[in-house]
Amino acid sequence: MDYEEVLMFKIAWYYYIEGLTQQKIAELVGISRMRVIKLLEKAHQAGIVQIKIREDNVARIQSEKHLIEKYGLSDAYVVPTNPNYSETNETIAKAAAMYISDRIEDNTFVNIGYGDTLSRVLNNITKQTDKNVSFVSLTGGVNYYLQNMQHSFKNSTLHLIPAPLLASTKEMVSAIRKEGSVKEISRLVKLSSMTVLGIGAMDDSATVFKNGIFTNNDKLYLKMQGAVGDLLCHFIDKDGNIIQSGFEDRLISTPLETIKSLSNVIGVAAGESKIDAIKAALKGNYLDVLITDEMTALKLTEE
Repeated sequence: MDYEEVLMFKIAWYYYIEGLTQQKIAELVGISRMRVIKLLEKAHQAGIVQIKIREDNVARIQSEKHLIEKYGLSDAYVVPTNPNYSETNETIAKAAAMYISDRIEDNTFVNIGYGDTLSRVLNNITKQTDKNVSFVSLTGGVNYYLQNMQHSFKNSTLHLIPAPLLASTKEMVSAIRKEGSVKEISRLVKLSSMTVLGIGAMDDSATVFKNGIFTNNDKLYLKMQGAVGDLLCHFIDKDGNIIQSGFEDRLISTPLETIKSLSNVIGVAAGESKIDAIKAALKGNYLDVLITDEMTALKLTEE
């Protein structure tokens, strides 16, 4: 082997096997970082470095492709299914935090929905990024955003609607929406470059039922009306249409028509109980991106 070939092999070993940065390799070998980049590229072309994709990753990538094609998504991110079902929300939240952290810059505004999974997403993002990010709540119900927070927001800000998720009367909703602080948050929603939503199921694991926002009788009534799940507490049928009920008038929540008008809307959900709800959200064209696990992706793409 000539000198350059030996150098390519050494650099490839340091980079791919030892995990050293390009800058560290440049310092070790005594060449520029740009020269390291060019030699790594040449190592690929010369066959010194050969990339093989593991079969399980191929299956995951195929799942993402099928989701994108079937539901007209701009992107999908599928992660391995956690064998411990009770940890599904945390697994998906970590995946969403990774996906979002890679796509945000300083001074980014991100809309975020309520619920257990989304509060976990917030918690994980605060661990992963030092960028200045403003998170804008899409609903009332302050505690639903903070219930899983274990870290400070560092340089980031959380803009919360100072109101309940479900008001006692529609007149109260009207009055709350006229408050200056609430109107300001509604304005920020339209300025955000990314929107992150959870998807609720029609069972006791859903935040709206688990926390007593809605009763078992309410759940039975909504199911009889055809509800299969909820987005931002707006209950939808199997085709993604809003269930018209007395609850709609009492919600402090961003309208789903507003969600449809936004770009880069990311749905974060997984689990057997949520299959119908996720399908409904996809059929209703509320989402541009779906983050889920392999089991859910398989169910969603089955004919």
